[in-house]
Amino acid sequence: MKKLVAGDPETCSADVVAENLAKLNTLFPEAFTEGKIDFAVLKQLLGGAVDDDDEKYGLNWHGKRRARQLALTPSTGTLRPCPEDSVDWDTTRNLMIEGDNLEVLKLLQKSYAGKVKLIYTDPPYNTGNDFVYPDDYCDNMRNYLELTGQTDGDNRKLSSNTEASGRFHTAWLNMMSPRLKLAKNLLNQRGAICISLDDAEIVNFRQMADEIFGEENFLSTIIWEKVHTRKNSAKTFSVSHDYVVVYAKDKEKWDRILLPREGSSAYKNPDNDPKGPWKLDPVTAHNPYSADYKIVKPNGMVLSRPGGRYWAFSEETWKAKVAAKEVVWGKDDSYPMIKRYLREAQEGLVPVTLFSRKFADDTATAKKEVDELFGAQALFDYPKPTLLIRRLIEITTRPTDLVMDFFAGSGTTGHSILVQNAKDSGNRRYILVQLPEQLDPTNKEQRAAAEFCNTLGKPWNIAELTKERLRRAAKKIREDNPLFTGALGFRVFKLDTSNIRTWESSDRNDLEETLLENIDHLKPNRSEQDVLYEVLLKLGFDLCAPAEARTVAGKSVHSVGAGALFVCLAEKIARA
Repeated sequence: MKKLVAGDPETCSADVVAENLAKLNTLFPEAFTEGKIDFAVLKQLLGGAVDDDDEKYGLNWHGKRRARQLALTPSTGTLRPCPEDSVDWDTTRNLMIEGDNLEVLKLLQKSYAGKVKLIYTDPPYNTGNDFVYPDDYCDNMRNYLELTGQTDGDNRKLSSNTEASGRFHTAWLNMMSPRLKLAKNLLNQRGAICISLDDAEIVNFRQMADEIFGEENFLSTIIWEKVHTRKNSAKTFSVSHDYVVVYAKDKEKWDRILLPREGSSAYKNPDNDPKGPWKLDPVTAHNPYSADYKIVKPNGMVLSRPGGRYWAFSEETWKAKVAAKEVVWGKDDSYPMIKRYLREAQEGLVPVTLFSRKFADDTATAKKEVDELFGAQALFDYPKPTLLIRRLIEITTRPTDLVMDFFAGSGTTGHSILVQNAKDSGNRRYILVQLPEQLDPTNKEQRAAAEFCNTLGKPWNIAELTKERLRRAAKKIREDNPLFTGALGFRVFKLDTSNIRTWESSDRNDLEETLLENIDHLKPNRSEQDVLYEVLLKLGFDLCAPAEARTVAGKSVHSVGAGALFVCLAEKIARA
């Protein structure tokens, strides 16, 4: 095994900066001199597209440059497999990852870039309360391990939105910006990202997302009716809605899917028409049409187009419909109607931007869903209903697509995908990421959740509740849909430092001792499976790729992806 030192590509996630430079070099080789960019030449090549003005339109905030750099800084961490926490490890293709989503998004770049069809996520709203994100330009992994109680320290909340910062927008934007940049890379060209928001940050988010995804790729702001009761204690307006902002990776290539028709009650067949059920449409329209002719009814009545309206068809089309007996003439001097057949109707319904409670459920339904699964009260604040997420899944995914949520929370997105798969016999996969943020049993808002973790014999953190919901949701779906044969399990991985010991010289004056300390390539207490999945992750393999252990010449060899890769991690391999 090669001795690896800090900074080796094999120990890091994808180097986005290097990839960007390579792309730029391919497009503009003239702008590179001895491996460096000559911006004077680059400006000449770009001509009038360069804006040198100091005053520019756009959103700016303190820390924006640092947030951009965070997205570009590779991660030196890894994801360690946890079969003991998983369900159906050997057969599932779903992932539940515990860790800081910024680091996890970096680590997933090689394996999942361009493969995710839908990203839905519900980030913490900027309410003035704490939201935790251990972002540190120098050593994010160290801060993450300290935050989650995995290393010694005072377990303080890092980079949180404290009362001192109040509802400052800067902290929230600095949290979201690098994550969105990394998430964009994971979307495929036909995919979309949907973000749940409230009024506190929607204006800033739109401007930030316009920069990251391109203003031209904005699709919609959906209004979701989240409650049905009026809050009379409100000082101004009682808020009844939240938003879901939708961007495409590429609007021209976005794969919009029509919503299924809930029923066809408007279509009847009282005359046993051999073309099947039909409903009536007027022969006139509001939109101007150049055709201007007379309609002669069977009773001899001659009709001209009514004032302010126009014929909906050309005269040629009208005559064809009469000949095909697709006209209902009506009585006396009434205008005739045209049969529109169900079989000719659009396969589904175009989605609208207003998601009513009837269409997408509300927070009361969401709370009831969680309470029924857990048999407990108030484990999560303001969960989203599964029907809301399912509507987005229906509009943006097909049955074999990959869906991601990097603020997984209670696990609603994973639950929703399982329900939708059971409904349409789909095989959608999910990747969920949740910070194992510790729960405080002395905090009245977290007490019930912490106590529930205690009954499970699990650590007091949110990720444990996410996993438990996925387990219980899968069990309920299997009971409710006994004929459904799709996968309901998930693989658990946990963010940690690399399994590979990097060169760290603690004493430059004692080189011999340093060499002895670094004889072993691997850190203690790391398994062969840990190392295997770090290799797969850094080489860009799917973390759910099938892996089979074989014995070759007395050594254990892992065959990954039906022979796409063979990995032998034996300590010694003798020459043949």
